[in-house]
Amino acid sequence: MKKEEILSIEVQELIKTELKAIEGSSLLKITSFAHNYFHINRLEDFFKLIESPLPTDFLPRRMNVYYFIFLTKGNTTRSIGLETYEFGENTFFFVPAHEITTHKFVRNDVQGYYCHFDIQLLAKHTIPKKIYSDFPFLEYNSFPLLEINPEAKSHIVSLLERLLFEYQKGVNGRIEIFETYLLSLFTELQPFVKRLSHNSINAALEITKEFKKALSKNITHKNKVSDYAELLNISPNHLNKCVKSATGKSANDLVNEMLLLEAKVMLKQTNLSIKEIAYNVGKSEVSVFSRFFKTQTGISPTDYRLLQ
Repeated sequence: MKKEEILSIEVQELIKTELKAIEGSSLLKITSFAHNYFHINRLEDFFKLIESPLPTDFLPRRMNVYYFIFLTKGNTTRSIGLETYEFGENTFFFVPAHEITTHKFVRNDVQGYYCHFDIQLLAKHTIPKKIYSDFPFLEYNSFPLLEINPEAKSHIVSLLERLLFEYQKGVNGRIEIFETYLLSLFTELQPFVKRLSHNSINAALEITKEFKKALSKNITHKNKVSDYAELLNISPNHLNKCVKSATGKSANDLVNEMLLLEAKVMLKQTNLSIKEIAYNVGKSEVSVFSRFFKTQTGISPTDYRLLQ
């Protein structure tokens, strides 16, 4: 799958607008290539282009680049996997590569920054293991929210503006600036990383949290509650009781929700046939998959794929 096929709708629209202003096919090719590895824009600039978010921007999607949103004004609600997060100003929201994320709510008066990047920009300066130990907000299945204090805001915004200034140079933008300032930005964020004490988390909530993480990572090859109970070293009955206590839903409900997210992403972001998608989400027959999908969404897989 091409990287540009899995960028968020908002970024695709910005790219189209920026590229319209560029003449010459070689320049166009270089600029398009740069977008795949680093991109930054102000959120308010995006909302100058559209009156409101597009319907397709609220569909689940998976990107193969890392991205973050930093709000300086307003609030939004977004999810990663089965976890939903509402956040407001002075807050970063990080999404590691390959996680399924969904926009639940966003107003067009928000302000802040959107940035996506290839992890290799950081890997040139440090080994991969150290990236995740130094910057745990980039790790897969990490807690995605990071709130800064007002005193740090001016330093952080200046770094983001420096990245934006360099990015807007197009083909004249220097990759070493992206690397250095991105690393500086994440270093500025280190003091704001919060690590919850294990004892402060209710046992049922902790098991449910680990269950959701396991679902996000393993759903395409494990789709039974018993598979996850074994993975977590507890009985299926105990897993179900914990999930019910924490969410009001059964463990099987969460399995189905994660299967549905995977199916939606494959329907919109791949060219796989309905039969292949059915197989990938553990449904033996297309009819079984179609019935499951329509029960969960109210529309058929084919109709969902055609949504604009």
